[in-house]
Amino acid sequence: MVSTQAQTGAGTEQASLWGDAPYPVLVADAQGAVVQHNDAANLLLPGTRAGTRLVDVVPAWLSAAHAALCSPGQAPGRTPGTSTGQEPNAPLTGMIGERAFEAHPSLRDDGTVAWWLVDDTDHLLARKALRMERKRTAFLAEASSTLLSSLNLGRCMDVTAELAAEHLADAALVIAPTYGRRLPVVTCLRGGTPVLAHESVDPDEVPGLGEALRGFPPVPSRWIDPSTAPAWMVPEGFGTVGSIVITPLPGHGVPAGALVLLRRSGGAAFTESEEVFARLFAARAGAAMSAARLYAEQTSITEVLMRELLPPSLHQISGVDYAGGYRPSADHERVGGDFYDVHPAAVEGEASLVALGDVCGKGLEAAVLTGKIRNTLHALLPLADDHQRMISLLNTALLNSHHARFVTLVLASAVREGNAVNLRLTSAGHLSPLIVRASGTVEEAETRGTLVGAMPEAPARTTSVTLAPGESCVLYTDGITEAEGGPMGGTQFGEERLRRVLSECVGMPSESIVERVQMLASQWVGKGRHDDMAVVVISAPRTHHLSAVNGHTRGRFTA
Repeated sequence: MVSTQAQTGAGTEQASLWGDAPYPVLVADAQGAVVQHNDAANLLLPGTRAGTRLVDVVPAWLSAAHAALCSPGQAPGRTPGTSTGQEPNAPLTGMIGERAFEAHPSLRDDGTVAWWLVDDTDHLLARKALRMERKRTAFLAEASSTLLSSLNLGRCMDVTAELAAEHLADAALVIAPTYGRRLPVVTCLRGGTPVLAHESVDPDEVPGLGEALRGFPPVPSRWIDPSTAPAWMVPEGFGTVGSIVITPLPGHGVPAGALVLLRRSGGAAFTESEEVFARLFAARAGAAMSAARLYAEQTSITEVLMRELLPPSLHQISGVDYAGGYRPSADHERVGGDFYDVHPAAVEGEASLVALGDVCGKGLEAAVLTGKIRNTLHALLPLADDHQRMISLLNTALLNSHHARFVTLVLASAVREGNAVNLRLTSAGHLSPLIVRASGTVEEAETRGTLVGAMPEAPARTTSVTLAPGESCVLYTDGITEAEGGPMGGTQFGEERLRRVLSECVGMPSESIVERVQMLASQWVGKGRHDDMAVVVISAPRTHHLSAVNGHTRGRFTA
């Protein structure tokens, strides 16, 4: 139904069209008075009559847009909560009551404006939902990237609490599984800094917390009475809790902990969709925490194993100086296929046993076999006075193992007799030891043998050497002599160059000889690839020295 003023000519045709329109239509003149309207407009805007002022029946955003449209040279201005275009006939959006409408203006020849009001509520809700989904997806992607950037468990807990407090709640708590009788809890207020505490509490006293820590599905927030939140769960200065969400942090096979979200009283409670989103976030945080915990456990295990596999720190034993140095083939590794050990004599005055070897291969797999060989040699210490028997028994043990690797080995028994050190040296397929004499001469020990773990028999020849005070015996692996580098690259360090280096080390302490050899070999290689490098120096200490300045510490040797 339309007003009687529209019942002639083209007006009648248009009025009939508007009357049949399924959406509200109203026409207003340049002075802001309603000229025509249909029944749908009257239902939407009660009190709409021909002649009434537009400002009295339509929302402010629509009346302002009409006034701007009817003002020459002006475009509709933007009103809070509305969207206006710069083109004269561009549609606007705004709220009428609790629903959203698009207002499409149509300028007529007589100067009036027809407004077609199309309900856009469903589209608006869909667009809002899409924007929210995009925003949440972007947040989850950012959160995943941030969480997975660290394998430190404490850092993961802090980041989880910060992200949750900033985007999901007014405060967040990340609770790890019980450590002993205490719960590790990271608490963070929105805009604050995460704080770690260890609470001696029973998680089962908090509804839903014990279940979350055991990995059970979350309890809906509507089932949790906020007033039951214990004091340790509410951050200082937070105020009254109005809503709580407790959700598990699922890990790899075992729960990684629980996430607690808090909102203050007076604010909006958590909706069902927000709880679902919190669980999606918790799944990513739990995966990151679980990976960090697994990494920490593996690191701890590796550290324990590494301590057993790393070469020992050497020092003076029973009047004989020992020093050793080791560099694995890769800088990021700590162990490899080269090894050395010094086993002090069980009885004072007897010989200590030195073992230096090179397992075929490098890296962790070679290091594992190295550990087994070292343990086997340790078990054979009662036979340390018979090098050949030790080598034969080790050869049998390796042949009977599942490993298809072999080892080259040199054994040295050292005992102090007076001012000299007597050595018995046995090479089993290994490079012969070098003897650095006080005159600067470098001699090769006369010992040869077959590598261990390759053939049924491993015969070896033992030789005896005596070191005078200040003289040294150098045991080394082929990682030193076969190190490739030099000015042009690709040239091996070589045994001759090693002999020249050692001839310059006459009278130097065993530690200094090791450092000198390692430094020059490393400089030779530069940044190039190399094999494992190991060197052990056995020295007969000088017997006369000057007193140190303070009269107590050892001074410089003189003879």
